[in-house]
Amino acid sequence: MTRFRMYPTPTQQAALLQQCGHARYVWNLALEQWSMWTRSKGPTPGYVEQARQLTEARSAVGWLRAGSQTVQQQALRDFDQAIKNFHAGTHRRPTWRKAGLNEGFRIVGAQASRVMKLSRKWARVLVPKIGWVRFRQSRAIPDAKSYRITYDRAGRWHIAFAVIPPQIPAAGTGEVVGVDRGVTIAAALSTGELLTCPGLSQREQERLKHLQRCLARSRRGSNRRRRVKAAIAKLYARAGDRRKDWVEKTSTDLARRFDVIRVEDLRVTQMTRRPRPKPHPERPGVYLRNRRRAKAGLNRGILASGWGLLVQRLEHKAAGRVERINPAYTSQTCSACGHCAPENRENQAVFRCTACGHQANADVNAAVNIAAGRAASARRETPVRVSLKREPQHATSR
Repeated sequence: MTRFRMYPTPTQQAALLQQCGHARYVWNLALEQWSMWTRSKGPTPGYVEQARQLTEARSAVGWLRAGSQTVQQQALRDFDQAIKNFHAGTHRRPTWRKAGLNEGFRIVGAQASRVMKLSRKWARVLVPKIGWVRFRQSRAIPDAKSYRITYDRAGRWHIAFAVIPPQIPAAGTGEVVGVDRGVTIAAALSTGELLTCPGLSQREQERLKHLQRCLARSRRGSNRRRRVKAAIAKLYARAGDRRKDWVEKTSTDLARRFDVIRVEDLRVTQMTRRPRPKPHPERPGVYLRNRRRAKAGLNRGILASGWGLLVQRLEHKAAGRVERINPAYTSQTCSACGHCAPENRENQAVFRCTACGHQANADVNAAVNIAAGRAASARRETPVRVSLKREPQHATSR
C-alpha cells in the first residue's frame, strides 16, 4: 500500500462520510445474512444474489440511492472475498464494522486510474459521486488498479493505492542477524545494537493522562466529551505514526544490511490477550485487579513496541530471507558456552552465566542465540538445534 494524506473540502468530507456509511451498512447487512446460516436453512445468498438485493434496496430506499452504486457493490465484493479467505484459513472471521472506527470504502477498476497531477506536491483523484479531491503527493503516484479511502479517529483522510512494492535486494555478504524483541528495548540485534521504538514524550503522556481524566468526568453525548475524545485520538494517532515510521526505517535498514534475518517465532495476538479472571484467595466473588492491571500494562508495552508489524514488514521487504526461530529459553541460555539456567539472567538488562562467567546485555545475548539458530533444552544444559514447534515458555522470563 502506498498511502497519501487527503485534504477534502467540508462539503466533500460530508459526502465522503456518507459513502463510508453506505459501505459499512452494506457490509454489515451481508455479514448479518451470513451469520444467520443454519443447517436447516441451506446456503446463504452469494455475491450475485446480494447484488440483486442491493438493486432492489436502492430503488426502495432513497438514502442508498443517493450514494454510489460502485462503492456499495464493491463492499459486497470485499465481503465475498473475506468469506473465501476465512474458509481458506488464511484470514480471520469477518467482523462488524462500527461507525467512527471502520470508516472507509474501496474503488476498483477503471475509476481507480482517474488521478491527475496538479503540481510537484499536489494531485487530485476523481471519486465517484463526489468529484475531484486533492491529496498531498509525498512520493511518486503508483500505477494501481484500486485504491481505498479511509477516515481515522483523529479526523484525517487518507487514500491508499494497492500496489506491491519491490523487494529490497540482499547485501550479498552472507551476514546473519538475530533480532530479540522486548518491551524496554524494542529490538536488540546480535551485532550489539539496541533499538528503541519512539512513542509519546513525557509531556504528551501527561497530557494524555489529563485528557483521560477529563473524559471520565464528561457527560455522555456532550460536546465536551466529543472534543476530549478527538484530542485523545490525535495523541494516539501521533504515537502510531511514529511507531510505523520507526518500523519502516528499521525493516529497510535490516533488509539492506543482512542476507538472513532471524526473529523469534512469537504469537503476539495470543500474548496480548486479556488474562482470565483469578479469584481472590480470601474474598470469594472478588477478582484480583492488580493481576489484570499488570497484564494490561504488559500488553500496552508489547503493542507499543510494534512486535508484529516489524516482522510483517521484514517479510514483505526481505521475502524468503526471514527465518522464525523457536524462542524457548533463548533469554536464559549463555551464547558462549550454551549453559541454560534461570539464574543466568539476573534482571531485565544483565546476563551473567553461572557456569563460565560470561557477562553481556541480556537482550543482546538472546539475539546472539537467535542468530545462531539454536535454543536450549529444558532438561539438558547443552545446545540443541531449533525446532519450528514452539515450546510453551518465553515471555514469562523476560
